[in-house]
Amino acid sequence: MHPLLRLLQDGRFHSGEALGASLGVSRSAVWKQLQSLQAELSLPIHKVRGRGYRLESPLQLLDEEVLAANSVGPQWPVAVLPCVDSTNAEALKRVAGARALPFVVLAERQTSGRGRRGRSWASPFGENLYYSLVLKIEGGMRQVEGLSLVVGLALLQTIRGAGVSAAGLKWPNDVLVDGRKIAGILLELSGDPADVCHVVIGIGLNVNMLPAERVSIDQPWTSMRAELGRVLDRNELVLELNSQLSRYLEIQQRSGFSALQKEWQDNHLWQGRKVAITAGIQPIEGIVLGVDQSGAIRLSVDGVERSFSGGELSLRLSDDS
Repeated sequence: MHPLLRLLQDGRFHSGEALGASLGVSRSAVWKQLQSLQAELSLPIHKVRGRGYRLESPLQLLDEEVLAANSVGPQWPVAVLPCVDSTNAEALKRVAGARALPFVVLAERQTSGRGRRGRSWASPFGENLYYSLVLKIEGGMRQVEGLSLVVGLALLQTIRGAGVSAAGLKWPNDVLVDGRKIAGILLELSGDPADVCHVVIGIGLNVNMLPAERVSIDQPWTSMRAELGRVLDRNELVLELNSQLSRYLEIQQRSGFSALQKEWQDNHLWQGRKVAITAGIQPIEGIVLGVDQSGAIRLSVDGVERSFSGGELSLRLSDDS
């Protein structure tokens, strides 16, 4: 991470002279670096005569050393990058040269963050979690049945554990708070789906981003900071997310998604609600009954139970729900 940014992350004023002394450069060099940071990362930096420079708000930067020093939970290798196109894309690039699996890729910022169905994922610098976990899957695609729902449970427990008790699940891979999106999941596969492949579990979690910020998002959203009224330590969240993922993935590997089916349904915000699912040109309306043992959504459509699954499906509450 940029040394100047680490000095400024506390959100306090630092004089150009003090910053220059810490970095071993001149005050003019400090000013040039500040301009570069503003342009490159879109970080607002305030300058006040007689006081110096400070960030608009403090940052809790991710730290590889802090994450590696953790002795509790899975000992997954973690790479923290300042900026990538997307952590999923970066993780897929690293699969061939990986020394150990699973491994995690984190970024402070994404320039082309992705959600489901080709949507972009807003990824401002140093505020949220942009997280990708790579797993090796043997035995074909049946091993990943219900995987996005399993990940959703791990993510939900992480969010609730930090204090956002109103969070709940929306099929197949969103976490909502009072109808607003706080997190999403994107799974991507690489390799032979009939034999040995790799799955990248991509997670975007709104942590310290505030609704007042100039972020272009085409749906209602919130963040953990907005819900709790405080800045959260993202390193602690990563460690907790790793632990929850390890626990839930082990249950799925041992017993399949059926062992978690009831827990998922109990936390589904739209259970029993009237919804519309887009599975083609014409939306299909029905009442949510739950999910089956493979993670497909079960709907009562005109009194007949039907199941739907697939990465391109879209589920919405009906207007009269």
